[in-house]
Amino acid sequence: MTHDFDLFIIGAGSGGVRASRVAAQHGARVAVAEEHRVGGTCVIRGCVPKKMLVYGAHFAEDLHEAASFGWDIQGAQFDWTRLRDLVNNDVTRLEGLYTNTLDSNKVKHFHERATVIGPNTVRLASGQEITAGTILIAVGAWPAVPAIPGAELGITSNEIFHLDALPKRAVIAGAGYIANEFAGVLHAFGVDVTLVTRGERMLRSYDTEIVDRLVGMTTAKGIDVRFNFPLKSITKQDDGSLLVDGGDKGKIETDLVLFATGRVPKTDGLGLEAAGVTLDKDGAVVVDEYNRTNVPSIYAVGDVTNRVQLTPVAIREGHAFADTVFGHNPRTVDYGAIPTAVFSSPPIAGVGMTEEEARTEHGDAVKIYRSDFRPMKNVVSGRMERGLYKMITAGADEKVVGLHMIGPDSAEILQAAAIAVKAGLTKAAFDDTMALHPSMAEELVLMR
Repeated sequence: MTHDFDLFIIGAGSGGVRASRVAAQHGARVAVAEEHRVGGTCVIRGCVPKKMLVYGAHFAEDLHEAASFGWDIQGAQFDWTRLRDLVNNDVTRLEGLYTNTLDSNKVKHFHERATVIGPNTVRLASGQEITAGTILIAVGAWPAVPAIPGAELGITSNEIFHLDALPKRAVIAGAGYIANEFAGVLHAFGVDVTLVTRGERMLRSYDTEIVDRLVGMTTAKGIDVRFNFPLKSITKQDDGSLLVDGGDKGKIETDLVLFATGRVPKTDGLGLEAAGVTLDKDGAVVVDEYNRTNVPSIYAVGDVTNRVQLTPVAIREGHAFADTVFGHNPRTVDYGAIPTAVFSSPPIAGVGMTEEEARTEHGDAVKIYRSDFRPMKNVVSGRMERGLYKMITAGADEKVVGLHMIGPDSAEILQAAAIAVKAGLTKAAFDDTMALHPSMAEELVLMR
């Protein structure tokens, strides 16, 4: 059967763009539909612009400590609108690069919404119907908003990059990386931040000892952290401020509420159920190890599958899909030992098993090594924050099954260290490696 395209991709985010490029290079006729902007969550309204705000936030502490290093900083002021516009302008630049990737690989781009109406057919918002031998769903995920009265008064991470002005006070609801990152950013910009979560801990997928250190540092900076805080409602007061009701945990007056309560696969209204595609209870597309759904001609990659919601994972999945289907080289993605980071203040990073996970799987065969230190820069500046590196080993040979850290540049340091965990190296391999002095990274090979 002759189709309009060999591959039609719904969603031009990281996974969709990578799949389109690789499939086209394999000789496929490819089309992509994107209803918003090319680049997806990470580039347009996620990790890239957020990291730029994190960079901007770092200057708050750096300028404060500059005098300890011989600098006199007079009249330093922060201009939110200038940073906001610089960030958004760079997002536009990156969107252009992603669009150029599609164009240079002769991928047809439809700037409108597409829905699935059959195993090999999609319908564009304009009404045009297009057929394809294979359909790839790569629409990503969307911020979850709690179903409470007044939820419409809050914003999500989608909108925070476009604020006309910074609020004086902000309540951030959530316990994940988005909540903790924006808590640090807004606090650095002078906002009075309250971080609330309905649970008893933050960042549940990270090592408890590292997270506890972060929470301690967060509160020491002046951020009000409240656990077991149930969001009951949000109301607008006569003066324009907002009142957040936490039931028996009290009420909080604020000027902005940011929901960072998770992300859900963006499958609503996509037509997948009508096409016979199986979705799970969260609306995620169910796929096999080769990213194929129960409908043989329909595949899915990235956050819409709700396996691991990370940009590098979506890119790997998109590439593996294209190689498998159009490159005649079946490939799967290895989800073991994925390094992750939270760009909080200070950042945390980890790879492999947490201590809790290791003890559950390996019992008494687990050994823990730590380095609890004060970074040299903090000693000079007088900042009391301490870094903590933690190594988890298992078995008689002390194979390193987990590395976790908190401190300046943790994410940059962990990326290289993650290779050792992925390769299955032992504690002895770290011990035998010469330290790079003076650096924070040398603590990795000095742990006892």
